[in-house]
Amino acid sequence: MSVLHQPATADERRRMIRRRVVTALVIVLLIGVPAGYLVISAQQSRDSGRDKAAESSVAGLQDQWPSKMKRRVFEVPIPGGATDVAYFETSNWKTSRLYVEFTTSGSGLDVFLHRSGTSRAALTTGEVTVGPRDAATVGWTFPDRRDWAATTHHLPTPRPDRDITVDLTDPAAPRVYVVSTTTP
Repeated sequence: MSVLHQPATADERRRMIRRRVVTALVIVLLIGVPAGYLVISAQQSRDSGRDKAAESSVAGLQDQWPSKMKRRVFEVPIPGGATDVAYFETSNWKTSRLYVEFTTSGSGLDVFLHRSGTSRAALTTGEVTVGPRDAATVGWTFPDRRDWAATTHHLPTPRPDRDITVDLTDPAAPRVYVVSTTTP
């Protein structure tokens, strides 16, 4: 005997349509939402990569303040009111360096040295602690006819070591050169 298919009742038809709508909605939520998230995430990642690539392609000092995060990581507390601020960062698998230069006032120098964990008393007159390799990296020169004073501030790992050299030729506007080195 063969069973004849009976026409669906209105109630059964509504249930079938509702089930298909719910199934379609679940498919959209399970596939569409993650796909949308991936598209947005990929775009943000691409934009971030472009920003980092642009910053990395810069050769030499950038005439601007390093970000607060860089100043915090490399422990370079540039005093407020500093002028002619420039920086450059290098990074590889072994070490990272932040090169910073700025002009400040006499009291600004004291603030910088204090926040760096050192003082004017630690500066050795006639000394330049920035090495030739580091100076060449950013194009710094330290001619003999200037009044230099410098110190190297060593900190326990993982905190950075800092070579600080100050041009005191104009005591009212000392020029500070810092190379902060971290080894991750």
